[in-house]
Amino acid sequence: QVQLVESGGGLVQAGGSLRLSCAASGRTFSTKFMAWFRQAPGKEREFVAQVLWSGGDPYYAGSVKGRFTISRDYARNTLYLQMNNLKPEDTAVYVCAHMPPLKTTYEYWGQGTQVTVSS
Repeated sequence: QVQLVESGGGLVQAGGSLRLSCAASGRTFSTKFMAWFRQAPGKEREFVAQVLWSGGDPYYAGSVKGRFTISRDYARNTLYLQMNNLKPEDTAVYVCAHMPPLKTTYEYWGQGTQVTVSS
């Protein structure tokens, strides 16, 4: 089992920045990918960014590429999402997710943190 707890959400004006954190605990030594997803009201959950836990180039959705940066602190078992130049359409609940080794889907999910961008 892996437990994920997000923090760092809030209300920000368009053009502003926020940094989200996701603290992982439990069987964190067994991690392949970690990722951020988001879900806006009335919309389906969408992929934002992912990173290979052992290292390597991250991957971003086109809508956030160049504005968001995903990173991880291996020693602290913490995932981050630096969000710059935020837009009202970035408003959503942001959720982190964990993919165990030998899996091809994200198996563990956090509760999420709300990000609201005002125009």
